[in-house]
Amino acid sequence: MGVAIRAAGEGDRELIVRLLDDAFQDDPVSGWVFPGAADRRAKHPALMAAFTDIVLAAGRIDVTEDGSACALWLPVPAEGHGEGDAGDDEGPAQVREAVDPDNERIEAIGRLTAAVHPVGRAHEYLWMIGVAPGRQGEGLGTALIEAVLDRCDREGLPAYLEASSARSRALYERLGFELAGPVLDLPDGPAMWPMWREPRPHLPA
Repeated sequence: MGVAIRAAGEGDRELIVRLLDDAFQDDPVSGWVFPGAADRRAKHPALMAAFTDIVLAAGRIDVTEDGSACALWLPVPAEGHGEGDAGDDEGPAQVREAVDPDNERIEAIGRLTAAVHPVGRAHEYLWMIGVAPGRQGEGLGTALIEAVLDRCDREGLPAYLEASSARSRALYERLGFELAGPVLDLPDGPAMWPMWREPRPHLPA
């Protein structure tokens, strides 16, 4: 497919935030966190900025050269979540305070996903992947994910994510992810599917 991918840096922050904001405006989980369309348009970018900052500091963001898609990855050690400020006891509350102190769901989503996150084995955590709405369906997300899964296979590392829609769940299943435990049903909201992928044997070229 020949999708050019590079690691994002601090200079790409605004690009990544805009990309994630556009990609997730209609996502079921974003709609649950910000139920009102006007409220979501106003405050959703700040949540995406908080996530971007956490991953720039503690993980890796891959972006296509044309800026149309990005993937946020965090390395998770065997002994803990490794999610930086988002994964510790105070992280979800700090994100809520920074984004919208009156919105309890910002904190709830962080705590609920942390509660179902597998522990005990080091792995790569795909926190978010966003593709510009006009570029979806072109295989950009698959290319971003496969680039990291290839490395996981070489290094013998599992990978983990939470699918936020049935469409994304189907994509991840095609890439070798399987359901990992019970479905996470958000209170009065949509489902999220914890998914795990064991590394595949790496065959030398």
